[in-house]
Amino acid sequence: MTQALKDLGDYIAQALPQDVLGTEVNRCDELSLTVKAASIVKVLSFLKDDAGCLFKQLVDVCGVDWPGRESRFDVVYHLLSMKHNQRIRVKVATDEETAVPSATAVFSSAGWFEREVWDMYGVLFSDHPDLRRILTDYGFEGHPLRKDFPLTGYVEMRYDDETKRVVYEPVKLTQDFRSFDFLSPWEGPGMLPGDEKAN
Repeated sequence: MTQALKDLGDYIAQALPQDVLGTEVNRCDELSLTVKAASIVKVLSFLKDDAGCLFKQLVDVCGVDWPGRESRFDVVYHLLSMKHNQRIRVKVATDEETAVPSATAVFSSAGWFEREVWDMYGVLFSDHPDLRRILTDYGFEGHPLRKDFPLTGYVEMRYDDETKRVVYEPVKLTQDFRSFDFLSPWEGPGMLPGDEKAN
């Protein structure tokens, strides 16, 4: 199986030498292609229509955040070939300002997946027919799956019984930050909290 995937990767790289930056078969016997962002539509069309590939089903499009890299985000496409019983992963690197061409012209199901990637990570897709939030509320600020997004978020939502509607408020943490004393009672400096009551 590994050799067949390597051969497929070499075949695709030879067919699209200007577009494919690298191929890799990982230890789980999965073929991954790294391609130029501007060429993603061309590569996906080739993978869908070429007789040696026939990856007719787009399984998923997801994002990955690498804050330390210049091209911070990866957009990852997972494809399935029912004819050849194979899967392939196609990766594209981009940053916060550069839009990735939308794959909706090749796979209509990419529309929902790309909306999710934009909503969660903030990756832009050019020529997308309806790029808007899909998982978060319309007034939501930020993109929650970015590594630099605060764990508590920026606002909290609750239902207010007095006004009979949902209200948004700045996040208020109900518990203040506390400094804990982790000294063991057997190794401590002698007197522990509460010992003064014993005298």
